[in-house]
Amino acid sequence: MDAQGRGRADDVDPADQWVLNPRTGEYELRLSPSAPESSVPGPRTEGPRAAGRRTTAPGREVPPQRRRRAEPEAPVPGRRGRRPEKKKSRGKRALLWTGGSMAFVVLVAGVGGYVYLKHLEGNVSTTDVGTAGSSSFKKDEAFNILIIGTDKRTGEGNEGYGDKGSVGHADTNILLHVSEDRSNATALSIPRDLIVDIPDCETVQEDGTKKVIPGTSGVRFNQSLGDHGRDAGCTMRTVAEATGIKPHHFMMADFNAVKTLTSAVGGVDVCVEHAVDDPKSHLKLPAGESTVKGEQALAFVRTRHAFGNEGDLDRIKVQQQFLGSLMRKMSSSDTLTSPTKLVKLAEAATEALTVDSAIGKVGTLKDMALELKKVPPKNITFTTVPVIDNPAEKVKATVVVNEAKGPQVFDMIKNDISFTEVKQKEKKEKAAVAARLKGEKSEPGEVRVRVMNGGAPTGSAQEELAYLQTQAGVSKSENAGNAPADLAKTTLEYAPDQADQARALAEILGLSGAAMKPGESVTNSQGLPTMTLTLGKDFKGAGVKLDAKSIETPDLDKSTADQKQCAS
Repeated sequence: MDAQGRGRADDVDPADQWVLNPRTGEYELRLSPSAPESSVPGPRTEGPRAAGRRTTAPGREVPPQRRRRAEPEAPVPGRRGRRPEKKKSRGKRALLWTGGSMAFVVLVAGVGGYVYLKHLEGNVSTTDVGTAGSSSFKKDEAFNILIIGTDKRTGEGNEGYGDKGSVGHADTNILLHVSEDRSNATALSIPRDLIVDIPDCETVQEDGTKKVIPGTSGVRFNQSLGDHGRDAGCTMRTVAEATGIKPHHFMMADFNAVKTLTSAVGGVDVCVEHAVDDPKSHLKLPAGESTVKGEQALAFVRTRHAFGNEGDLDRIKVQQQFLGSLMRKMSSSDTLTSPTKLVKLAEAATEALTVDSAIGKVGTLKDMALELKKVPPKNITFTTVPVIDNPAEKVKATVVVNEAKGPQVFDMIKNDISFTEVKQKEKKEKAAVAARLKGEKSEPGEVRVRVMNGGAPTGSAQEELAYLQTQAGVSKSENAGNAPADLAKTTLEYAPDQADQARALAEILGLSGAAMKPGESVTNSQGLPTMTLTLGKDFKGAGVKLDAKSIETPDLDKSTADQKQCAS
């Protein structure tokens, strides 16, 4: 896509179109009486992005524009009934995500109203990815967004980047997982040179027909987009194949996004340990801190020869540092209190995006942004798929998943486990249910329990049994095979006279009161009464407490969004 190809229809600063209504105490969008029939500029139909873009319905009429009194820059407009000069909420954070190019979700609620949001929706291009993603966005569930930065060189000034004539490969990729309770998020970078199997993928052609593009094995990840007409849905399927994690949605942008978005926020602060003068990327920076935007920001996230071993993995680390700084800039007061910056940011971001059709609606983008802003920066982890050099190559050019570390990383994301320490939110239970956890507890060696698999991955019962016997001291335990039916949640059934044993096991396993089911005991292989532990689909692994939001992670190179770092 070519974000540069769209100019504005007029020279009016959007921030000047917000007028304070003295009766309500809020800012309202007022356009000139000479504006076209739509109350906001609609999407243009010329240019390469026009195909597949929806047009907005005619806007509703608005009163004539009122002249504003000379005053300092106005604060960001608030919600109805709240004055904009109220103290800034820590919750008013907008998250901006970048790839080797850049992709983005920005908070627009509170900036405009329905009419302006419809205008922003018209800026966004969409792709139908079919069953590769979810058909809708759900606010009460964990979700995964695949963020793709392509190496397509459209637009002025991009001749020095990417492959000449590239159809737009998956140059930089971030799988963003947002936890169900919004306490944490993980941004997992996927190297473009990772060797993967690309599955067959169904794509929707311009005429509405469907075409299945054959898959291929043992190729670079970046070939999952662009080659043979593969679309973002093919990249989503490739992620699911390689990691076992299904992306629900995608967001994609090219080189121009970095330049327009960093300019919209007035630049991003970066730090380098040593002065940089890279003739290939044209990046020149002094040692220490600098502010980059536009062309210089693009050079910063694209350069490989100024940092580390001059490889793509080192560039990924620099991009992650850039993202953290960008998020801090987005949540700073000088951005959140400036209508001019917010409007320019919303315009630049939506024009830079291509998303799946399920999230291309105005209400969905707003809902997603509201959910994203709930995540504290200190609990947003940046890390990369654990990899090793491809052992099949004499000259090392590609990488493969590190099987000693990768599976645990993928499992943690699939099971909604944080890579940072977060406090578990207490769920209020009825007094009678909560009381099941209160009282005396037996010693682990006195606990008799049989373990059954009721929906957990194959082999889970034996793995948990081994943990109980060798590490938790529950020696009187045994494997009882598969349960009669699968359960969503793990349960522990016990007789009234086994309550002290049940409380001891609940403490070891991290069971809630609701997971404890007073009932009857059964007899074990020795003919003695025993409790029944049935592992449900919420089982997170042997030794991992059921109420855990974070566990000890493998040795990973990782950082969080609140950390300030210098590239080296």
